[in-house]
Amino acid sequence: MRARGYLAFFIGICLTAWTCYFVMEEQQKQQVRAGFQRDTEQVARDTQTRLQIYADSLQGMKGMYAINDRIDRRQFRRFVSELQIAKRYPGYQSLQFVRVVPEAELAAFVEGVKRDGYPDFHVHPASRRPLHYIIDYNEPMKDNENAFGLDLSALPRHLKALELGRDTGEIVATERITLVQDATGEPGFVARAPVYRGGMPVATTAQRREALFGFVAIVFRVNVLMREVIDPALLEHLHVRIEDGGFQNGKAPPPGADTLLFDSDGKVETHQERADAVPGLTAQTVLPVGQRNWIIKFEGRSGVRYGRSQLPVLLIGIAGVIISALIAALLVTNRRETDARAGLEGSLKELESQKHQAEQARNDLSRVVATLKQAQTNLQTSEKMASLGALVAGVAHELNTPIGNSLLTATSLSDMVRDFERRLQDGGGVKRSALEAHLSDARKACDIMASSLTRAADLITSFKQVAVDQASGQRRRFRLDDVVHDTLATYAAQLRRASCTVTVDVPADLVFDSYPGSLSQVLSNLIGNTLLHGFDGRESGALTVGARREGKDLVLLQMKDNGVGMSDVVLHKIFDPFFTTKMGQGGSGLGMNIVYNIVTSVLKGTIRVESVPAAGTSVLLVLPLSPACEEEALQA
Repeated sequence: MRARGYLAFFIGICLTAWTCYFVMEEQQKQQVRAGFQRDTEQVARDTQTRLQIYADSLQGMKGMYAINDRIDRRQFRRFVSELQIAKRYPGYQSLQFVRVVPEAELAAFVEGVKRDGYPDFHVHPASRRPLHYIIDYNEPMKDNENAFGLDLSALPRHLKALELGRDTGEIVATERITLVQDATGEPGFVARAPVYRGGMPVATTAQRREALFGFVAIVFRVNVLMREVIDPALLEHLHVRIEDGGFQNGKAPPPGADTLLFDSDGKVETHQERADAVPGLTAQTVLPVGQRNWIIKFEGRSGVRYGRSQLPVLLIGIAGVIISALIAALLVTNRRETDARAGLEGSLKELESQKHQAEQARNDLSRVVATLKQAQTNLQTSEKMASLGALVAGVAHELNTPIGNSLLTATSLSDMVRDFERRLQDGGGVKRSALEAHLSDARKACDIMASSLTRAADLITSFKQVAVDQASGQRRRFRLDDVVHDTLATYAAQLRRASCTVTVDVPADLVFDSYPGSLSQVLSNLIGNTLLHGFDGRESGALTVGARREGKDLVLLQMKDNGVGMSDVVLHKIFDPFFTTKMGQGGSGLGMNIVYNIVTSVLKGTIRVESVPAAGTSVLLVLPLSPACEEEALQA
């Protein structure tokens, strides 16, 4: 018996050693890699979001000129002051308007600027060419005086970006430049959008060149911009380096070119691997910025965040030794006790002991089941709150554009009215052509505001209905197509970022007497799964939502995508609680389990999932138009 105990102890020690090795070499390595990937994706996502906000601001400036291309210096300064750059957009260096000035009109242009209150104004560097691209409006002027009057046509790096923006009509960013107003020599870049004269066609390149009026621009210092995006505490463990990859439709910069835009270590020389870098912990992503590609490179560094902890291995080793010793001792003890027990009395005592243990195990199991049910209920509530959070975020993002457009249009309209009143008071009257032009501009501004505010009102109505339904869980009559469109409206921002096209084919005569909040939560979970899993690693996708009657009282609702699909193993476990393919990446493993419970228990329907790897996924719901309540179900 002593030999059996030694053998059990030896086997236990071997298993403990193998477990320690597995935890140290495999599991912790995967955890470090997953944490590094989350950090790099967060930095890339935050950078793209911040640049998109700035691009939207640039489009807003362009929209202001589309309404009125006679904006003077005072109006431009007021527009910039209303933006509150230092408070709301700390990554900006300045906002500019670049005016196109032919050589024949250059002298008159300079005299006009001097009369505006800048007697020392001059165009620099001086040159003679058919067209000059001169920085006319420059706000804030403080610390940006050197850029005022700069002729960009004499600077090849700027001229190349200007001509591309003129011909395409899109926002174009420059390559790495050193700003004339920045004495530190830090890397910078400028994003510009072309402005065309109102009423002129811009369908072809030749028409756009003829109609070009100027450019609106935002000037950035990359170091200031990235300090606003990246958490400083993260940079202690993560090295970030951004390089310019050239225009998207052009050639990459030649070897040896100065393409470094940002280095979190403050370096400007060629990047060299640090001694504290974690081997193999590197990543790279390409970010489109104004027709150019930014190459973001990441490198993890050893430390607490990406280091391996010895504590779990030590605890496993201690626990393994103790358990192995206890098992060995238990084998020896059980053998001796078995030999000592003899007769019917010993057998009855053993039976009584086993019965007591079984009863105790049953009680423990009951408590565990109750705890799991409570946890599942809490997680279902959390999932509903998360869905409401996604609704709020989506609607807030969607409301930003129409309300911002309305604010810009209202400001421009107010300036137009005051200018019209001044002309009336100064001249004693206006011409019919001037009155008609003023009425036309006012009508366009009103149409823009009405369209934008109508869009905002529709979004708010959809959000109120969906949010109330999800929060209350009350039963009422509703049209299926309304619930589908309201839910999709709340995910419009996420679907647009994923370049996902949505097709809806739901008849308007499908009227339910059911629970719209529960159905909306099911649709929200399915859309979220499609974006997170179905289009993972893809630049675009397509989502189709269709419905048709199945008999008299049933409706077949189908949601189909062309994503990556699922394997048979994943498809078999898709409704199991706590099963997820995104473990450690934000997945709880309860999304589809909650969908299954809502469909079968609340909506009294059935759900089926069909999928083929690399060929998309189709979710089919068969729902009754009027599900029976609990009392009716019990009586039946």
